[in-house]
Amino acid sequence: MNLPALINGQPADSIAITDRGLQYGDGLFETIAVVDGRLLCWPEHMARLEEGCRRLSLLLPDTQQLHDEAQQVASDAGRAVLKLTLTRGSAGRGYAPAPAAIPNRIISLHPWPEYPQQYHTEGVRVRLCTNRLASNPLLAGIKHLNRLEQVLARGEWSEPDVAEGLMLDGDGNVIEGTMSNLFVVRHGILETPDVVNAGIAGIIRGRVLAAAHDLDIDAMIATLDLHDIEAAEELFLCNSLIGIWPVRAVGDKTFAPGALTRRLRDYLVRQDWISPD
Repeated sequence: MNLPALINGQPADSIAITDRGLQYGDGLFETIAVVDGRLLCWPEHMARLEEGCRRLSLLLPDTQQLHDEAQQVASDAGRAVLKLTLTRGSAGRGYAPAPAAIPNRIISLHPWPEYPQQYHTEGVRVRLCTNRLASNPLLAGIKHLNRLEQVLARGEWSEPDVAEGLMLDGDGNVIEGTMSNLFVVRHGILETPDVVNAGIAGIIRGRVLAAAHDLDIDAMIATLDLHDIEAAEELFLCNSLIGIWPVRAVGDKTFAPGALTRRLRDYLVRQDWISPD
């Protein structure tokens, strides 16, 4: 099935081999949930994209133009995934970025990933990854195009009953999943790992923290190690496409989907921040 795509506002499905996104991973991307033609959490995605452009010294395209093009691609979609990619454009060889380079903007639509319904109700099994996340405050938080750490980590397992892998940093702190952010409930307090040095500042991670504030749930950003994970009362994963998945097992350690996790997921669905399914 050919789904619509735009490159610099024009229908296309290929890009020059000299593009720096292909050559060096020099760019950014956002993965946006589309439900009934609506772009969920669009302002938050644009805020993160703007921050990424600032850090990479990448020219930010007009955000209204980006919205119009994204809406053009997504308008007929019932439920789909919209990927927005910015690269630093085409250039000759060499790492040095050209001054005032005009980014290439790529907007493409993809099928919605189908996961078992019990992932939401009964939870998922996850494992620990051996590949570690490097520490780099300049790149932490944003969605740059260099995803080799996640590619290598995701290649560590093929078991169909393992839905995700947890990644640690070089100091042994638990940071996130290969494709998701992590939340822990300990002593009734909601905690999520700090991503100031490594990891992604996920859109739904931010929405969960906002929901906790709205619901008067104590929440904090914390440094968490494996002992903290084992001591947790509840664990859950989140991103723009999966919404919230309770964790039922990390390796041999089991957990039960908890009331606080369900409360937060129900709230995010009501606020139209995640898809209900």
